[in-house]
This record gives sequence, structure tokens and C-alpha cells, in this order.
Amino acid sequence: MVERVMKNESANHERLTDDEVIAEVRRLVTCEREATARLIAVLVELDERRLYLAAGCSSLFTYCTQVLYLSEHAAYGRIEAARAARKWPIVLELLADGSLHLTAIGLLGRHLTTENHLEVLATARHKSKRDIEEIVAALQPKPPIPSTIRKLPTPTSDVSASLPSEPGPVPVTAAEPVALRVRPSEIKPVALEQFKVAFTVSRDTYEKLREAQDLLRHRVPNGDVAVIVDRALTLLLAELHKTKHAAVSRPRIQKASAVHSRHVPASVKRAVWERDQGRCAFVGTTGRCAERGLLEYHHVVPFADGGATVVANLELRCRAHNEYEAERWFGVAEVRERPVCEFNAV
Repeated sequence: MVERVMKNESANHERLTDDEVIAEVRRLVTCEREATARLIAVLVELDERRLYLAAGCSSLFTYCTQVLYLSEHAAYGRIEAARAARKWPIVLELLADGSLHLTAIGLLGRHLTTENHLEVLATARHKSKRDIEEIVAALQPKPPIPSTIRKLPTPTSDVSASLPSEPGPVPVTAAEPVALRVRPSEIKPVALEQFKVAFTVSRDTYEKLREAQDLLRHRVPNGDVAVIVDRALTLLLAELHKTKHAAVSRPRIQKASAVHSRHVPASVKRAVWERDQGRCAFVGTTGRCAERGLLEYHHVVPFADGGATVVANLELRCRAHNEYEAERWFGVAEVRERPVCEFNAV
């Protein structure tokens, strides 16, 4: 029954126009937010009455996972929101209208007080998880984390797992290394202006770091990794700004160049980058794109159609919007048969 309904829904959606699809997505997201807020409001009551006990569950968490079949993560998030809403009912309103998401409520809930909750919740409206973590760090700053370098353990195969079933001499073999699961790097605020950065590096990078510590002893006597990384990033950014958008302290006088060339002169790069503030300049129906990575120099009137390589005809685009605008101008089939760089400067 459910499968048939979903197939019908899918078929109906295929007949919608682009504007109708967007409108339907927004409508359904609004319904989902309102339904989540109502669920959490009822969970507050269920928790206060301890109705999970009669269901044979020892806790609300067990009830959510074993009776409602929520995942552990989903159950935890909704329970955190329910307990925050019990103290601060305004949380439900902010969740229902989309001002706060469940992750934000979970991070902020334990730091709210009678005195600060209105101000903190107002500050957190429409913020990302990263922004919320910074708000939390400002509310409860942690002491600076000392710089450390340590070798990760190298796991080996379990010899006992390969023991023969019959008694006899056990062959002595070298333990084979097992691939180590590398955790992704993390950047988390610990205070308003301080962040914890953790990542794993190779032996080669480790040796480079040790060499840098030795060479910088006269300026960084304690070999603080944070100071060395800051100095390295400063140099790296200077080089990247120079190569990406020709940012130099003493720009050369640019010779007159043909505007009907795919090559973007350094002076033009600098002007476009400064005007667009190093950010994709595409403006959609809900505002300007916020992407700052994978930026390309985009011809407003494409080079393939005679567009000049001048400041007035160039804007920054992220790769996705650069391709999107090429598709709008030339058509999807034409663009997918030829590289985007044939239509726009990259």
C-alpha cells in the first residue's frame, strides 16, 4: 500500500513545473518542522508522566528507540529538545518556524538560564552548527589546549584468531599491520577567540614539522605547534592569494592587452576579486551564493559568444554556478558535450 502511494506521489511530482517543485519542497519542510515541534511537545508530557514505564521501557530514550523505532541519534536530539522546551517553551515556537534546528537546541539547551535564554536564542536564529558551537564556547569558555604531538598506535592482526584447531606447534609469523581508521580532522571552538584543531599527519609531514621546530627555535623557543602552523598558513595564504587573484604588495603596471583573449590579466583578476569580495557573485531567488571555494572567473557574456575579458564582463562564480549559467546560456546538451572552460574563463 505504502509503496503504491509513493509511486503515485513520484509520478505526480514529475509533472510539476520547477516553481511548483520548489513550492512543494518549502511546504513539506514547513510541515515537517511543525510536526517535529508537536512531537517534542507531546514527548515533554510523556516524559513528565513517565508513560514509558507502563510500556515496559526503563527510560524515555529506550521508548523512543524500541517503541517509536527512532535511531539513537534522532531519539537523543528530540529528548534534548523536549527537556529544553519544558524549561523554555519558546524553543517550540522557534523550532516550528525554522528559526532553530534540533542540533542547535541540543548544543544550547544546557547553557540556557532564566537570565540569558531569550538573548541567546535570538542570537542563535538561523545559525549553522559551527556558529552555534562558537556561541556555546562564548557562554562556557574552556582553557587553551596545550600543543601536543603524539604517535598513534599501530594495530596488529589478532594472532589468536589464526591459531590451528588441532594441537601442535604454532607457526611464528610477523604480525601484519592492519589499516588504521583515520578520524577526520576537526576544528572546534573552545572559547570566543580560540579553537581546537586536531588532525592526523603522515610520517613525512611529521618530519617536516619537527624540522620546522628546530629551525625556528630562535623565534619560537618552545616549538609551539600552534605558532608554527600560524606562520606556515600566513605564508601559504600569501602565495595562494598571489596565484589565485594576483594579490601582490606592488602590482606592476599592466600593459594594454587584447580584451578578446581568454587570458584574464592580473589587474583584472585583482579588481574582480576585490569587487566580489572573494565570493561567488551569483544571485538566486533566495539571495546571493555564499560559496568561497572552487571559485572561477566567469564571463557574464560568454567568451564563446564574443564576451570581452574586462572587469565589467567578469564575475566570480563557484564551479556549480559557473556550469549552471553556461547551461542556461547554451543549453544543457551543448555544455555537457564540451568543457565549461570553452564558454567561461576559469
